[in-house]
Amino acid sequence: MSSNDGKTRLSRRNLFKAAAAVAAALGVPAPALAHGHKHGSKRKDDDSGDLVLVNGRIHTMDDRNSVVREVRISDGRFADVGRTDSGHGARVIDLHGRTVVPGLIESHTHFVSLANRPGYHVAQWELASTTADVLAALGARRLRGDVPVGAFITAMGAGVPNIWHERRMPTLAELDAAVPDRPVFLYQGGGGPARVNSLGMAFFATVTNPTVTVNADGTIPGGNPNQSNAALYHLRIRQSFADKKRSCIDAQEFSASLGLTTVLDQTLVATALGTLDPTQYDPQPNHGLATLNHYRMYDAWLALHAEGNDVIRLQINFLHNQGYIAALDRPGQPVPDLGAQLPELRERLKNQFQFFGDDMVRTGAIGEWAAPFATPSNPNGYAVWLEAQRLCAKARWRNENSQGGSPTYTDNIEQVVATYEMMHAEMIAAGFPDGIRSLRWGLQHADHATAGQLERLKALNCGVSASGFRWTSAPRADLLPVGPIFPRLVASGIPLGLHQDGVHITAHNPWFALHYATTGRNNILTPTEPEGQQVNPGQQITRQQALHMYTRGAAWYLNREDDLGSIEEGKLADLVVLDKDYFSVSDAEMRKIRPIMTVVDGAIVHDTGVIGGHGHGRR
Repeated sequence: MSSNDGKTRLSRRNLFKAAAAVAAALGVPAPALAHGHKHGSKRKDDDSGDLVLVNGRIHTMDDRNSVVREVRISDGRFADVGRTDSGHGARVIDLHGRTVVPGLIESHTHFVSLANRPGYHVAQWELASTTADVLAALGARRLRGDVPVGAFITAMGAGVPNIWHERRMPTLAELDAAVPDRPVFLYQGGGGPARVNSLGMAFFATVTNPTVTVNADGTIPGGNPNQSNAALYHLRIRQSFADKKRSCIDAQEFSASLGLTTVLDQTLVATALGTLDPTQYDPQPNHGLATLNHYRMYDAWLALHAEGNDVIRLQINFLHNQGYIAALDRPGQPVPDLGAQLPELRERLKNQFQFFGDDMVRTGAIGEWAAPFATPSNPNGYAVWLEAQRLCAKARWRNENSQGGSPTYTDNIEQVVATYEMMHAEMIAAGFPDGIRSLRWGLQHADHATAGQLERLKALNCGVSASGFRWTSAPRADLLPVGPIFPRLVASGIPLGLHQDGVHITAHNPWFALHYATTGRNNILTPTEPEGQQVNPGQQITRQQALHMYTRGAAWYLNREDDLGSIEEGKLADLVVLDKDYFSVSDAEMRKIRPIMTVVDGAIVHDTGVIGGHGHGRR
């Protein structure tokens, strides 16, 4: 894989106008100009003082749901909200009545995978409605002019092809027509299958150890052995560190272009080895897209952060995939030997600080799980899972588990809730009067949690981040809801976020989740249901409630409600200027919302130029 890191960053501004014109002609989203920034300072290429946005409909999401016309940003924080005096030396941008919301917070994602994609990656394929849109996005990426000869244009993950109307991948002939002079590699979900164009076929015909089987139609099968993963391996081992930094910047800029300013990353599902040796987790031919070296996967992001070139905020949870490993049991000890199990979790709790870092990059909690979930029917696995919960409680760490249930089955959610109550009682007995309440444990998904289960979680000061990604599902045969019982979740009063769970099983785009939570519709369009099939009947909430989940509720879930989630004086200056009014446009148009400007830490990190954010005069 060729590296062109420095040249790519320098040429992005020069290529922006041409690329935008090409993208517009093809009917796909254009790449928008973004800038790295020093933390707490202004944009590197802007030496002005305060930033003032005027003449907008600025939904603050404060306790009164105030809507104001003006906001001043100073030193990376909101200085004045709703006042009209711009002051001397401020840089003023007229919003021309545009709708503004706080920066959106993704409370459950595996974004680090997107930040490590090999090749010149086209994350925008998740925004496509049709395969024609996908082909246009691939062609637009080539026409930006920065892909070296022989370098791959790639697109991976994101729940495809189920998020497109045809629910099929582009054909070999279509790929050759869209990108005739660069190899292309498309990879579905987290484990394949994959598809290439003719130049991609030619490349994989040359690789060995292992070889890769490519069918005559350009498809690379998944299955066992997984040839798609073998192909992915060959691209990964050719990535330089500069390639990884470029991929990381591209992923962050894509996130900013969607209005996401903070991500709570749940890392990736590591190979469940008993070793603590990082070299044993390097890429292997059988690793899928959701597997990376979990000791090294943030290296490029941390390097960018050290340079002051990160674009969005990152909070890192620590997913631990060591369940019961028989090889760790010591001779003569009871089985399972709990004192020898969970070595990685034990070392994490001893040597890592939770919620440690700065405003742009910090650690989080234990999650999406401390050990793989297991029920009592699997006694060894269950004992290890239960011990993992106990270790987190004893170490006074925040802890999460992930369970969704179904309309007819909530036993797994009940196991999580009952275990949290058990840990609460044990901690009180151990001398902590608040038990686990101050730790703010969480439940991810919680689709069909009962009212009683939610009430018990609330009594423990736990939060929920709900599934917003069920919109790719078809209706159930019994017509029961396929996704979260949103009105019940809201009515419970429990701290509540909403998430997409990208970037393998579905898209990263938050507007898809917001549309689903407020309509219950999927993306399968039919003559009788031109706006999608109803898959979550009777479970809709208001747009204000859904937005609260992506802002105030998500900020609580990250333990950052004092700094994020609303536009209020003193909070970190993250906001999004929208191309449509989220609160009034049709459901179909709301799903297509795109930011025209995104501000993170007081810096403009995404700007389509619609309102003159760059080069605007001062007053």
